[in-house]
Amino acid sequence: MNTQFSDRQQVARSLMTRGFDSRAAEAKAELFGRGSDALTAAAAGDARRAYYVPGRIEVLGKHTDYAGGSSIVATAERGFCLVAAARDDSEIIVTDVARNETIRFALDPELAPAQGDWSNYPMTVARRMARNFPGTALGVDIAFASDLPPAAGMSSSSALMIAVFFALADANDVWHHPSFPGELDEPLNLAGYLATIENGQSYGNLEGDRGVGTFGGSEDHTAILCAQTGHISQYAYCPVRFEKTIPLPDGYTFVIASSGVAAEKTGEACEKYNRASRLIAAVTELWQRETGRDDAHLATVLHSSERAADSLREVVSKAVSEEFDSRALLSRLEHFIVENEQVIPAAGDALASGDLVEFGRWVDRSQQAAEQLLGNQIPETVYLAAAAREHGAVAASAFGAGFGGSVWAMVSRAEVDGFLAAWYDAYQARFPQQSENATFFATAAGPSMFRLV
Repeated sequence: MNTQFSDRQQVARSLMTRGFDSRAAEAKAELFGRGSDALTAAAAGDARRAYYVPGRIEVLGKHTDYAGGSSIVATAERGFCLVAAARDDSEIIVTDVARNETIRFALDPELAPAQGDWSNYPMTVARRMARNFPGTALGVDIAFASDLPPAAGMSSSSALMIAVFFALADANDVWHHPSFPGELDEPLNLAGYLATIENGQSYGNLEGDRGVGTFGGSEDHTAILCAQTGHISQYAYCPVRFEKTIPLPDGYTFVIASSGVAAEKTGEACEKYNRASRLIAAVTELWQRETGRDDAHLATVLHSSERAADSLREVVSKAVSEEFDSRALLSRLEHFIVENEQVIPAAGDALASGDLVEFGRWVDRSQQAAEQLLGNQIPETVYLAAAAREHGAVAASAFGAGFGGSVWAMVSRAEVDGFLAAWYDAYQARFPQQSENATFFATAAGPSMFRLV
């Protein structure tokens, strides 16, 4: 019986070579062990692989990626620990160890995933892979455990999809499939492709599909595949492009507060998320219609000339849109201008130069713009960001899709314990009901996704 990833001590030692401290390594080793034990109970095959896939921290870049903008990202030291074994048939069996739930389905191009259930994510990956890489036939047994707070805006759904993709890709050696573009050997390009599995778009000759129902971009996938331990990275999107890496300031770390209000991407929450995306598309289409230009993304529009922003404001203010009024379109445009054209360049420069006071001011501006212009904040995340600053964080902001989710704070490592206690106590006093489901934890900027061998 294969117990390779059930040996907690051996796994912990391996994880420490990846940059985890002993405490974090032992916690992850327990998750890998639980996954391996679940496969053993299911009598899976002996040829096993294991994958660590972290959650994403969006430092800055609220709803900018799908508009061709930039974002500043890192990964947390929390994520999915997944163990997989190839099968000799086309069945895929996925077990969520924490929920004690198992789903079964075939690796089939005609799969019909159901939105509103976590099975949507692995089934969407399998359906797209079967369509993009004909002849892919081997299923997998998968068991995973995660220490990410669920639906917290930390890209848990994207992380799960990436994990399932790698498990299936390795089992079927998709990397050498005739339809697999050589460019996807580069993580930045692979991140772009993985994003299209989620949003349903095509990637080159790899035809799109229905996706999971959200019209997002590739920020999450880029952070998860390309993060650097101890660093914060800036990327631009459509296509994905590396811009710069900034070390996390010496002596500082992140503290995350998951509000306890689920940031789901299903049902009404999905519609709110997609509305922000459709507003951006409508602004761009108005510009194209008015000017006859073919700028594909809002970032391209704004960089087309020195007067483009003013010209676009004029176009939008006179807009006649079937779906949105000019006020909503202008607010969405102004948010993108503030976040992408002002906050990200200035905040990145301040952080790189070590000016944490200036960095904090620009992060405050980002949070304010999200509240007043983007409109994706809730009272809980507004309060958490403000309370973090009041309790001594050098910077703090809500992140992710919004309409629930989490807030990050940057705090001196020497003050983490006191800050965590004070921040949680303040939140519990203001929102006692939500605090019952809240999760507060400290994390360094962690590693990117990796295979555990």
